[in-house]
Amino acid sequence: MSEIALQSDSYRNALLRVKPLFEFRNLSVSIAGSEVLHRISLVIPDSKLTVIAGASGSGKSTLLRCCNRLEVPSAGTVSYLGQEIASLDPLLHRRRVAMVFQHPVTFPGSVLENLQAACPGLAVRAAEELCDRVSIKRELLDREADSLSGGEAQRMVIARALAAQPQVLLADEPTSALDGDATERMEELALSLLDQGIAVVWVTHDRAQISRLAQHLVVLKSGELLFSGSADDPDAASAIDESWFNKEE
Repeated sequence: MSEIALQSDSYRNALLRVKPLFEFRNLSVSIAGSEVLHRISLVIPDSKLTVIAGASGSGKSTLLRCCNRLEVPSAGTVSYLGQEIASLDPLLHRRRVAMVFQHPVTFPGSVLENLQAACPGLAVRAAEELCDRVSIKRELLDREADSLSGGEAQRMVIARALAAQPQVLLADEPTSALDGDATERMEELALSLLDQGIAVVWVTHDRAQISRLAQHLVVLKSGELLFSGSADDPDAASAIDESWFNKEE
């Protein structure tokens, strides 16, 4: 299969009839003099769970970080709902486009204080509702955040992000350090966020997770775009195989 990205004309045209969530145009990113992403052009649709997939070193986390200006392109543009991200206030944009990482970052203090860090003055009742949304027990609000299990901490971090009422959640391999049960809960949470009107862009190198989560799929290999389109497209599986099994040594 060619390393030129596959995206059917009919599918791409359908995406462009509505304002895309993110649009990348000829995006390149260099870090410490090394090109990590090369001339990436693709559309991420709204109202879908988009999975960015690829083997280790493919550039998927870098692409995700470009969505909220944690990485700055060396060439090309990134747009969010039709506006170039470079023109947006970065702090305001990051409240709209929240991000959680592979290892949850807890702040000093209780779970409640962590939630209030994102939304000062957050009432206990509202904090309890956030706990319900991410399936953590309300009684954990009084516990020190650094005492939570890995799965609890990751869901608390998502609750903290939701306290700021984001429009999008970016998730950078959020289950890679979790056990099977915690991973299942995180995946269920991601799908439930779509029902709440929050778009999700999820990075993974777990092939099984792709099949469970992806509605729209982006596949990268060595900084190049192999595929962008519906996860049901027959070409998606070929792109996944190429990214993993023909990885350059």
